[in-house]
Amino acid sequence: MKHYSYERWQQYVKDELSEHQREELEDHLYTCDQCLEVYLEAVTANETSLPALPNNNEFTTRIMEMVPVTNKNINMVEMDSLVPDTDHNRPLYQRAGFHYLLAAAATLLLMFSGAFQSLASYAGSLEKPIMEEKKPSVTEGVINKTFAWMDSLEKKEANKK
Repeated sequence: MKHYSYERWQQYVKDELSEHQREELEDHLYTCDQCLEVYLEAVTANETSLPALPNNNEFTTRIMEMVPVTNKNINMVEMDSLVPDTDHNRPLYQRAGFHYLLAAAATLLLMFSGAFQSLASYAGSLEKPIMEEKKPSVTEGVINKTFAWMDSLEKKEANKK
């Protein structure tokens, strides 16, 4: 990985680089912790030459005035009253709690009526024929044919005597 020199970061801090070079250095900062430390050293060394805010409070006030607010005299208690309480304004059948209770009631009804038990036995009956239709393996087939052939040879020998 290519690292940049302290002098190069000094140029970056003093805004002495082209836009393309600045973008290259900024992209590098995202991936290199070593260069980030060198950059922070360059910023600290040039801290006095960086522009300072003449009045911090005035700056904050100007920024807050730019933020759109419909009523500037709103306090936190009034903010709570502005947020609609949507769950209490809905009819009973549209509330989340109603749906949870309905699902719980349906589950209990199906459990006690035996619907789940009959579904389980039905699923078991579907699986049983699959298990019973097990075909013999190739090895078993070869062994069975070999024994049948040997039996036929023994019968032929017995018939000759």
